[in-house]
Amino acid sequence: MATYCLTVARLQLALGHGARRLHISTAYRAKAKVSMSRFEPTSFISYEKLQSNIDIVRKRLNRPLTLSEKIVYGHLDDPHNQEIDRGRTYLRLRPDRVAMQDATAQMAMLQFISSGLPKVAVPSTIHCDHLIEAQVGGPEDLARAKDVNHEVYNFLSSAGAKYGVGFWKPGSGIIHQIILENYAYPGVMLIGTDSHTPNGGGLGSICIGVGGADAVDVMAGIPWELKCPKVIGVKLTGTLSGWTSPKDVILKVAGILTVKGGTGAIIEYHGPGVDSISCTGMATICNMGAEIGATTSVFPYNHRMRTYLKKTGRAEIAAVADEYSDLLVPDQGCEYDQIIELNLDELKPHINGPFTPDLAHPVSEVGAAAQKNGWPLEVKVGLIGSCTNSSYEDMGRAASVAKQALDKGLKCKAQFTVTPGSEQIRATIERDGYSKILGDVGGVVLANACGPCIGQWDRRDVKKGEKNTIVTSYNRNFTARNDANPATHAFVTSPEIVTALAIAGTLNFNPETDYLTTPSGEKFKLEPPNGDELPSRDFDPGQDTYQHPPADGSSLKVDVNPQSNRLQLLEPFDKWHRNDLENMQVLIKVKGKCTTDHISAAGPWLKFRGHLDNISNNMLIGAVNSENDAVNKIKNHLTGEYGGVPDVARHYKSMLHWSPGIWEGDRGIVDSKTNLKKQGLLPLTFSNPSDYDKIRPDDKISIRGLKSFAPGKPLTAVLKHSDGTEETLQLNHSFNETQIQWFQAGSALNRMKEMQH
Repeated sequence: MATYCLTVARLQLALGHGARRLHISTAYRAKAKVSMSRFEPTSFISYEKLQSNIDIVRKRLNRPLTLSEKIVYGHLDDPHNQEIDRGRTYLRLRPDRVAMQDATAQMAMLQFISSGLPKVAVPSTIHCDHLIEAQVGGPEDLARAKDVNHEVYNFLSSAGAKYGVGFWKPGSGIIHQIILENYAYPGVMLIGTDSHTPNGGGLGSICIGVGGADAVDVMAGIPWELKCPKVIGVKLTGTLSGWTSPKDVILKVAGILTVKGGTGAIIEYHGPGVDSISCTGMATICNMGAEIGATTSVFPYNHRMRTYLKKTGRAEIAAVADEYSDLLVPDQGCEYDQIIELNLDELKPHINGPFTPDLAHPVSEVGAAAQKNGWPLEVKVGLIGSCTNSSYEDMGRAASVAKQALDKGLKCKAQFTVTPGSEQIRATIERDGYSKILGDVGGVVLANACGPCIGQWDRRDVKKGEKNTIVTSYNRNFTARNDANPATHAFVTSPEIVTALAIAGTLNFNPETDYLTTPSGEKFKLEPPNGDELPSRDFDPGQDTYQHPPADGSSLKVDVNPQSNRLQLLEPFDKWHRNDLENMQVLIKVKGKCTTDHISAAGPWLKFRGHLDNISNNMLIGAVNSENDAVNKIKNHLTGEYGGVPDVARHYKSMLHWSPGIWEGDRGIVDSKTNLKKQGLLPLTFSNPSDYDKIRPDDKISIRGLKSFAPGKPLTAVLKHSDGTEETLQLNHSFNETQIQWFQAGSALNRMKEMQH
């Protein structure tokens, strides 16, 4: 049954925190500390603590535990007394670490500054990857980004130094690749301010994407709340081979579960097929679990992870993990809420899209589907890399395909771009010759950053509105996400399939069966790709791009120019006025999907993520108005004129009108309920989902029952229609006592300050 969500939104708050997110310094091996390069001395891994908590919980529950349960419950703040019921209760957790990308880090650090605390309570890092626009090529684009974003980078660098947060400079790489190379390890719990933080699950970690307010809580030393996740088991049998890649596993699972099927659950992969997947391949699968709404995804510890840890300079951690390996795999006989079985021997290469990552096609069938549906067959651009697929193995397999074409005198018919996931990957593939091969076949190597995957792409080969097809190894392909062109048909697949299709120049090409033609007229078929899982030599770390915070940053200053249009110090939100919310004019009733991309788009808006007032100018501008099927065109019921969503909302605010936005509860809003609560908002759902249809765009709504607001007690909505009639609806909420206190105080941060006095 569909879920619907009604959220009372203040214009002050920019929704869409980008949200959904370990330089380990020392490992506790029983009693000994092992120091490592670039690592904070306060960071540690304690399997003894994990073991103790798991033993307590297992005794209480008296049943076998899944792997995800072990790691999650192993981080409980109070394992003796915490109520545990999958899918119902809220857990109070103590994550080991926080990671923030530079777009969301701005608001998170501004909030932390306003808390008045002198230093973060857990190891934390900032990663500069979101603000670099792809235009010409890596060096040029990076230099331009450093100039354009100088003010933001300076703020993040100085704030990190003052408050004890590590700072990865622009050019260092994508947050999720840096985490995998440095911070993720089996059994750790990490939260990150980006929806693809689950990438770390490829190394046996529970890594969860959150909003900035959640990150602030953890950095402030406050227990973090998470609704106790359900667990979906994916049993893998067989072995990956040929053109089939780890990406095909998640493309297939996405087709099965759809973009909502994993909501509120952790996807836990297990079974004999796991051992045929590399550690970075497992990370790819976990990364794209965000596209099915999953809280996170995770794989059990195995020899692939051990090898990766050793290759990335963390042999000591691998040794400790070996000693505690029984903690890092599921118990025999554990039960899952749902089971999916996938035989890797039978799995074929997939390509998903357009416009949604759960529209799955075998590569062998996508050409026919394109012809049937009128999708452009010509591939204009092929793009490989991103946080999902930019490992050494990915680049090697893509290069093996490219070299076959070069050896036959062919180059890409489509434009072709390559995004290394980190400076370490860039330097290593350059040293080992992959970059030259990919460049010779027609590729342009972009900066070590998110780039086109998040819309940071100054695309100029097609005009806006021009129908065209691109294929990427990214994770998301929603309308206009990559290039701001709603007519671009974006498909996601593996890097090796992207490379093959870029060479062929058409969707109607199956490399398993179809032939290419050389300039001399010779026909040949591509051999299945191959690539080393890890370099035979050590990784080349490239340039040192990490800034470690000083031991004592209390004397340092963080300056924010009051005239800046990029950064703005925060003012506390108002407390609840102790009355019900009466006669609120509906701002917008949204039709269709309403993901974080619709609520607060990325791309050019990322530059304002540190300025609450300016970022509010993109609030819901991508959502479709049910009244007129238009985007960013709603009626101002005070003036009778039509305007943009933010403009009308600002007018209502100036007239002291509250304005609720109403939309179907797509996973983008459902997953961020806790983050909304932390900002003093009131996310509600309809008790009867069909009541959504009773609301009219010109209604005025009153929310009653707030004076007796209590956990589990529904609230009431009174709809006042313009024809004078009224209807009363029941609204559900998931607030607990602590969250109600956030609402009453105006925000979680306000409540934290109250408790300090």
